[in-house]
Order: sequence, then C-alpha cells, then structure tokens
Amino acid sequence: MLKENKRTLIIASVITILPIIIGIFLWNSFPDVMATHFGADNEGNGFSSKAFAVIGIPMILLAVEWIGALVTAHDPRKQNISPKMFSIMLWIVPVISIVATATMYSYNLGYKMNITFFAELVMGLAFVVLGNYLPKARQNYTIGIKTPWTLSNEDIWNRTHRLAGYLWVVGGITIVVFSLIGFTKVYLMLAIIAVMAVIPYIYSYSLQVKHHNLQS
Repeated sequence: MLKENKRTLIIASVITILPIIIGIFLWNSFPDVMATHFGADNEGNGFSSKAFAVIGIPMILLAVEWIGALVTAHDPRKQNISPKMFSIMLWIVPVISIVATATMYSYNLGYKMNITFFAELVMGLAFVVLGNYLPKARQNYTIGIKTPWTLSNEDIWNRTHRLAGYLWVVGGITIVVFSLIGFTKVYLMLAIIAVMAVIPYIYSYSLQVKHHNLQS
C-alpha cells in the first residue's frame, strides 16, 4: 500500500512542512512568543515560542502523517482499504497544516481574521467528503466506525457506515451553512459532531442486539 502511494505520501509530507520554509522567511516579522491556539472570539488564548510555532507544529503534524500512513499500511485487513480512501487519508494532515499555519501566521503578523469561520468551514467540508466515502469502506481496523459490533459482523459494518455516511454529509453541510451565515456557536458545533459520532455507535449496538436475538 505504501509502495503504491509513495509519490502521494512524499508530496503530502512536503506540503505538511512547507509552512516551515514560509515561517523562516517571515521569521523576523513574528513576535518571539506566538499565539498558537485561539478561542471562539478569534483571540489567542494559547502561546508558544517562535521556534515551536514555526518548526515544531509542522514537524509534529509530519510525524502524525507518517504514523497514520504506517499504521494503515499494516492493518491486518489492509486489502479492504480502497486506494481512494487511503489517498484521502494522506491528504487530511497536509490540509490541516496549511490551514492551521496560515491562520496562525496571519494572526501573529497582525491580520485579524475570523478564525472560527475558516475552521468550521474546513471541518464541515471535510465531513461532507468523508461522509461520501464512508459507505464504501469495507471492514478494517484503521479507517471507519470501529465498534466491537462493526468489526465482528460485516453486515453491521456496512449498515452502520451507510447511516454514518448520511449523517456526516448532512452534519457537514449544516456546519458549512452555519459558518457561511455567521451562526458560529461552539456548543452547537460540538452538539452536531456528538450526534454524528454517537448515533452510529448506538445503531451498531442495536443491530448487534437484533442479530443476537435472531440467533437465540
């Protein structure tokens, strides 16, 4: 799997650490202590050294990228992971790296941005994309809705992922619409994500109970 996607992984890795080059170019324009975490009011509420912000964060994301790729490539059921799904997974971290560092750099250079808007917009679009591919995911231990019941029964896996795909698309579109109209409430976004996560879990359990009762 890694061999077939070697070129994609290399390109994704380069994009992930590209902010380091940009950050070094802008080094003297940044404050010595940079805002690296932001609240719902778009103001910095977490701070780190310039070296960690410019170099450390992209390098941590690069490590996450490679760990995720290696773990997925060694999944006992890797033959069930489609090349398209694996490719999408490889692009998640580079997108996060570019979006996160772009907003962080802009803020620390003095440009005021609606960080919450961009974060929610990207998150919503990501859920829409992933939701479209979830129903096509086959049983594996790395990508998908992994509960004891989906992993033990292929029919439960398939039915749970069809429901989850629908929920993720609807939830993602809802988040995008709310961000576009400026209705950005953190508790509401968390509630939407919680529904997207909890309902498939409960649904897979209910299918397992039904399956068990039929066998009894």
